[in-house]
Amino acid sequence: MKKSLLALLPFLTACAGEPPQNIGVINGSLTACPESPNCVSSYESSEEHSIAALGANLNQIQQILLAMDEANIVEQSSNYLYAEFTSSLMGYVDDVEFLYDAASNTTQVRSASRVGYSDMGANRNRVEAIRAQL
Repeated sequence: MKKSLLALLPFLTACAGEPPQNIGVINGSLTACPESPNCVSSYESSEEHSIAALGANLNQIQQILLAMDEANIVEQSSNYLYAEFTSSLMGYVDDVEFLYDAASNTTQVRSASRVGYSDMGANRNRVEAIRAQL
């Protein structure tokens, strides 16, 4: 039994993927979604990728993330928060970013899968679950 679990370890680690190099605040906004359907962003206009910004500040969002077992806050500044979400079943990692706009008191959001093509709505569902808790 122990050998079979060890044999699966490289596969499960591969689900995590490498942290993306193209995220963060670039020219005052978050990176655009790729063509694949495994990303949502409040900066996007296509039906597939678009999601509304959050009517909250980063402190409110941080409190929600701290209560979520699958969330790990990686980076935070006065107007930016980056968290990794790891699925409990397969260990897939999604990268979720929040960019606060003080002028409108809203937070722009981008949630994207690190690996694969489709996420079966996981990123959209995650953002909507956070919105529901605000």
